[in-house]
Amino acid sequence: MDDQQMDRQLNIHTGGEQMGFNASMHEHRFEVTPYAWLDVLFRQHPLTGSGRLVDFGSGKGRLNFYAHHLFGTPSTGVEVDPSLHEAALRNLKRLKGNAEIEFSNGYAQDYPIQADDRWFYFFNPFSDPIFMKVIGRILKSVGEHPREVEVLLFYPSVEYTDFLERRTAFEVIGDIPLPDEARDLRERFLVYRLPLWD
Repeated sequence: MDDQQMDRQLNIHTGGEQMGFNASMHEHRFEVTPYAWLDVLFRQHPLTGSGRLVDFGSGKGRLNFYAHHLFGTPSTGVEVDPSLHEAALRNLKRLKGNAEIEFSNGYAQDYPIQADDRWFYFFNPFSDPIFMKVIGRILKSVGEHPREVEVLLFYPSVEYTDFLERRTAFEVIGDIPLPDEARDLRERFLVYRLPLWD
């Protein structure tokens, strides 16, 4: 099933590209993760158990809607671009059925990490300093509300992975390559887990 077919099945519209330029060099342009590639991720790493998914740079909400469709996962999408945020809200109104999905318009580093936030998804949405601040907020939240959390990276930058592996206690638990047609070696998912210490 292609992206347009899945969007139609969910009664949403999440495709397209960002028009214009970002207001800041810290935010990267909107790119959507294809459903076929999300299938690869979720087949090898399903979202099981309790907790909420947070998508930083959520765009029109594709990841949030699809994770809910597959697993019933509650989620929040954090998006700085007001037009993309509005598109996500329109999709939420069109969604069939009841869903625990929210969308927040603002800077990722200002998002208040909640005690039930468990999975954090990043498709290179912003610069390395912003990523480090967001990870710092996640670690602070875990210190206040101990729990196991995971960071899911798509098309991971070297700076993101170096930071997680050298300056935090996150451990790689999954390296999920895409099919052969994705020729760029960075086109893969990395899953990091912060273990719950006794």
